[in-house]
Amino acid sequence: MSTYVKKPDWFTVNVLNRVIAWMTGRGVSVWGSRVLAVRGRKSGQWRTTPVNLLTVDGVQYLVAPRGHVQWTHNMRAAGGGELRLGKNVDVFTATEVGDDDKVPLLRAYLKRWKAEVGAFFNGVGPDSPDAELRRIAPDHPVFRITVKA
Repeated sequence: MSTYVKKPDWFTVNVLNRVIAWMTGRGVSVWGSRVLAVRGRKSGQWRTTPVNLLTVDGVQYLVAPRGHVQWTHNMRAAGGGELRLGKNVDVFTATEVGDDDKVPLLRAYLKRWKAEVGAFFNGVGPDSPDAELRRIAPDHPVFRITVKA
């Protein structure tokens, strides 16, 4: 498994993520944003972070543009969590997508959010060949989201 991680800078952690989380928490989605809540794999405490919810052919996914970060490790351990938008809370289970199946999902993610996250994909963009997207697939976990009824 890849160990790729692109840690956020001070501004992202202390300003940008807080602003996006605040707006999303009040029901204003910024380009598909949600607040992801997942239980910590060691503490069992809820951990939250803003994420971009990707929908492809009616199926929802979470893509980790910064790589194998804390929420991805927690998601693997917990097997799901909550996606929050204002007062709406969707409880879900998560299934990790295999590297070979990520190519169209990474392409769709980059088409939508390249301006925001493109720097984390090492020069690979939505118009890159499939082979390039497959090459970086191990660096970017993707989870299929199934909302519980």
